[in-house]
Amino acid sequence: MLLERRIYIKNFFIYMNQERTFIAIKPDGVQRGLISEIIGRFEKKGFKLVALKQLIPTKELAEKHYGIHKERPFFANLVDFISSGPVVAMVWEGPDVILSARKLIGATKPSESEPGTIRGDFAIDIGRNIIHGSDGEDTANFEINLWFDENDLCDWKVSDNQWRIE
Repeated sequence: MLLERRIYIKNFFIYMNQERTFIAIKPDGVQRGLISEIIGRFEKKGFKLVALKQLIPTKELAEKHYGIHKERPFFANLVDFISSGPVVAMVWEGPDVILSARKLIGATKPSESEPGTIRGDFAIDIGRNIIHGSDGEDTANFEINLWFDENDLCDWKVSDNQWRIE
């Protein structure tokens, strides 16, 4: 989700593209007690949390979310797993947050994830890789609208933004 924000600095208007992305801590991440660690990584990076909820996804929600994989052999297992327990669904906002979040998360296959990434530090199996993150602007828009109503998103100002973004 791309937002345009206009900033006035020393007689110049600067337009910053603020993106929003969908992030979900999967049931394995919740069960392993990694919620605060994962949220902390996004906060320490400087991104703004604009929506957060914990739920056990229905099979219908899981099927819609992973619909792009419907014809793949792992689809049924993926749907069963994501709906097997609590998920922490979030929307994060910031400049280039989609790409930055993907870097924080690490490669889908944990053995290919770099140390220091969430999957590189905490996951060892592709089927239990802790976290999901949108892979592009269209996907982020779809996923945010699937998991959240518009009134669930909190638009607020970060008081120390001047120390995060030039």
